[in-house]
Formats: sequence, structure tokens, C-alpha cells
Amino acid sequence: QVQLVESGGGLVQAGGSLRLSCVASGRILEHYAVGWFRQAPGKEREFVAAIVWNGGTTDSADSVKGRFTISRDTAQKTVYLQMNSLEPEDTAVYYCAVQVQGWRLRGKYDYWGQGTQVTVSS
Repeated sequence: QVQLVESGGGLVQAGGSLRLSCVASGRILEHYAVGWFRQAPGKEREFVAAIVWNGGTTDSADSVKGRFTISRDTAQKTVYLQMNSLEPEDTAVYYCAVQVQGWRLRGKYDYWGQGTQVTVSS
């Protein structure tokens, strides 16, 4: 069983930056993947970025490439999402999730956090 707690969301002006954190408890194996997803009001949840726990593979959505960076600290069991050049369209609840399978970064995830709100004002 894995528990996830996100933090770091808030209100920021367009062009600003935020760093989201996702702290995991429970057993995380090297082949697990940790992903960030977001859901805006009235829209479906969408993939943002993901990283395999051993750090060898990452993936990110085209809409955030060059602006968002995913990284992890294995000692702290924490995954970060550094978000720069934020746009109003980035406004959403951001969730982190763990995939036990670990090789389909845009596939189904098994454990989810409660989410953190990010609001970008224009």
C-alpha cells in the first residue's frame, strides 16, 4: 500500500512559478512510476508528467514541455513538479499517483493522492 500527499499549490500570477511536492509513504520499488496529473473544472483529468522511481525515464505532456520539470528525491521519497512560466490554462487540481507496473507512464495508475489546487491568474 502506498499513500501520497501533495503540497505546494496556490495562487500565482501568469508567468510565475510553483513547485509541487508529492511525499510517498509505504514501499516504493525502483520500477514504480510516479506521475502528475491535473483536472480543470469541467474537464477530464489529464497526464502532466511522470518519472520512473529509478530516475531513468521521464515523460511529459506536450503542453508543459519546456515549462514543467519532474524530479525525485529517493531519500525523501518525494517527487517534485517544478512549474515555470505558468499560464491561466494551467489552473487545475494537481494529483500525484503511483503506477506499480512502471513502464506505461501514460497508462493506468494504482494509488492517488488527494490533490493540490493550482490557480494562475491573468
